[in-house]
Amino acid sequence: MSDQTLLIVEDDPGLRSQLRWSFDQYRVEVAEDRESAIAAMRKFEPAVVTLDLGLPPDPGGTREGFATLQEILSIAPQTKVIVLTGNDDTVNPVKAIGQGAYDFYQKPIEPDILSFVVDRAFRLYALEEENRKLSRLHVTNPLEGIIGASPEMHEVCRMVERFAPTDLTVLILGESGTGKEVIARALHALSPRAKKPFIAVNAAAIPENLLESELFGHEKGAFTGASQQVKGKFELANGGTFFLDEIGDIPSSLQPKLLRVLQERVFERIGGRQEIKVDVRVLCATHQNMEQLIAGNRFREDLYFRINEMVIDLPPLRERTGDAVVLARAFLDRYSLQMRRNLLGFTDDALAALEAYHWPGNVRELEHKIKRAVVMASGSLVDAKDIQLVPGEYRHRVLSLREAREAAERKAVCAALSEAGENVSRAAELLEVARPTLYTLLSKFNLKV
Repeated sequence: MSDQTLLIVEDDPGLRSQLRWSFDQYRVEVAEDRESAIAAMRKFEPAVVTLDLGLPPDPGGTREGFATLQEILSIAPQTKVIVLTGNDDTVNPVKAIGQGAYDFYQKPIEPDILSFVVDRAFRLYALEEENRKLSRLHVTNPLEGIIGASPEMHEVCRMVERFAPTDLTVLILGESGTGKEVIARALHALSPRAKKPFIAVNAAAIPENLLESELFGHEKGAFTGASQQVKGKFELANGGTFFLDEIGDIPSSLQPKLLRVLQERVFERIGGRQEIKVDVRVLCATHQNMEQLIAGNRFREDLYFRINEMVIDLPPLRERTGDAVVLARAFLDRYSLQMRRNLLGFTDDALAALEAYHWPGNVRELEHKIKRAVVMASGSLVDAKDIQLVPGEYRHRVLSLREAREAAERKAVCAALSEAGENVSRAAELLEVARPTLYTLLSKFNLKV
């Protein structure tokens, strides 16, 4: 679309001419009926359209006007359509808004007032286009469920891709809320076991006296209340992947039994004597410092060496360059769809607050704030108050000169690639560098074209 093109759809030649000269600050195109309006839409791709509902062959009615509205929005749903109606018409403006029109204006025409409505439509279109450009600007990774554009997350994704095809035990480290289970699910989804079960257990969420039964199952009569045989989660995961979250909270009494499962893939149910052999890949995660747990005799060293055959260290959100905004946009789209809210993006204050906040609760906290903002937002754009963040309240960590230079270089490279449609030669011209230099920068910042 051209963000400076206005299409006027009006069958009255005099009014059409008046409107054309009222908007000389824009590139104005005109149409007199549905056929010419649709042709102009396809040719000029206007950002804003003024549409008279009374079009031939039904100038006294609205049938043709509404049909034109629907066709315009089917071709270009982002277009802002302003419907022009009679001054005593109260039903059709509401109907038009319900069918996707941006706004309405009742005749007679007051050029200054209509100009205000049209200018506002152009500004909103520009804001939405900026949001769409922001979404395109960041290079997201191809792993399902993982959202991120930062070099830090691209490195994590490369490790996931390398580790996934193996059966090695992987220990995922990271603060609470960083998305450790998302990484575990990605490892499973990319593995040969993808079509088999993925079973997850959070050791910190299950009382110690129930955890052994949860993991290994029990036989009928093994303890009071054990009225039937129950399979444990290790057994249910047979053939697939077992994810043990917060392994640092496993009580000392269970650690030898867990070590045996990892070494031999064999265990017994509580109250049972028969050995059960399972074919399962084990993934573990914790937010705790494992070396400190070992030093305090709270975690077995041999068990630690068994679970960390491979380690993925998941960075906190505050260390993921630019990811807060990318994640916020993804959550906004998800929850807007779920709650049927037509939210278009974030205000500048909201974007600044998202980037400046230190996110102690990481991705989980961000998701909760955006979910709340979708409910609270009163306009089409989410502002900082909706997210419960105050612009300017949080200060960025001062970057070193090297970090600042690299951040600026990466931003310029992403912008050039976006502008060039990911054409490397064109992007190199925009950056005024040679193609080999651009390829070096792409490699440096882990960007894929």
